[in-house]
Parts: sequence; C-alpha cells; structure tokens
Amino acid sequence: FVNSLSDMFHDDVPVEFIKRAFAVMRATPWHTYQILTKRAERLEALSPELDWPDNVWMGVSVESQTYAFRIDHLRRTKAKVKFLSVEPLLGPVELDLTGIDWVITGGESGPDAREFDPSWALAVRDQCAATGTRFFHKQHGWFVVGNKRKSKKANGRLLDGREYNEMPDT
Repeated sequence: FVNSLSDMFHDDVPVEFIKRAFAVMRATPWHTYQILTKRAERLEALSPELDWPDNVWMGVSVESQTYAFRIDHLRRTKAKVKFLSVEPLLGPVELDLTGIDWVITGGESGPDAREFDPSWALAVRDQCAATGTRFFHKQHGWFVVGNKRKSKKANGRLLDGREYNEMPDT
C-alpha cells in the first residue's frame, strides 16, 4: 500500500517524484501496489504523463455520496485495476461502478468514530453483485448503529453472517 499515511497526488507532491515512484513500481513487477487518493482531479490530470504498469492498482476514497464524483476521474485514468475505498462509509451511497474492478467498504476506526450501519455496506455489496465488481468488506469499525461503542475487532466484519474477501482479477 503506497503512501498509506499520505497522498501521492497531493498538490505538494512534485510530478517528478510521482514519476520516479511509478518507475520503481514498474521495475518491480513481482509486487502489486495499491495507491489511494482523495485528489482525483490531479490523478486524472497527471494520468497521461504516467507510465502505468499493470501491477499498480489505483483507487479513490468515496466516504459518502458527496465524493462519488471522484469515481469519474478515476475511470478516466490509464490504471489497469481501478478500485474504490468506500471507507469510512458514513452513509448510504449509490455508485456508478462502470469500469471499476473492486470496492472496499468499512466503518471508521478510533474512539471518536462516527456511526456505521452495516446495511450501507450491504447495499454497496448488492451494487457490486449487479455489476460484477469484486467486493471486500474490511471492518465495521468502532461504532455500529444500535450497539455500544466497541473496538473494531469486537464489532467484527461479518455482513449477513459471512466475510467478503473478493479481490480483482489480475
């Protein structure tokens, strides 16, 4: 997972740095790299300048319906595998999954986590099933609607009594 605590497509990250990172990823095809960004506009703008190796999976965060526009920017990149991180899932979302290979859902972590309703993730699961998009549910998070605040481990990751661990075909 590249830049897990930062964003490679932040405005302060020089284009030459991004190109060097992509060159390293291209030079190591035995690894699969996942890059996640909230800067979908910059991602799309820089996409034609990048040499996209097949082992780079590109994703955008879509934590609520407000940010679903990021999907259109991702769709217009040259990434071979495109994914959505719908976490922390903060409410119900309707997603256009055309051209999207994988969706990850999850609730928010930490003691100040906002509520998570598993029905929101189930609705995303159903949208994925309707389009043939792979679905992975990561966790419920710290605060499940109707429950007391518990750790994400205690709340678990089961949806309708099962784990969802699908991965994209590569």
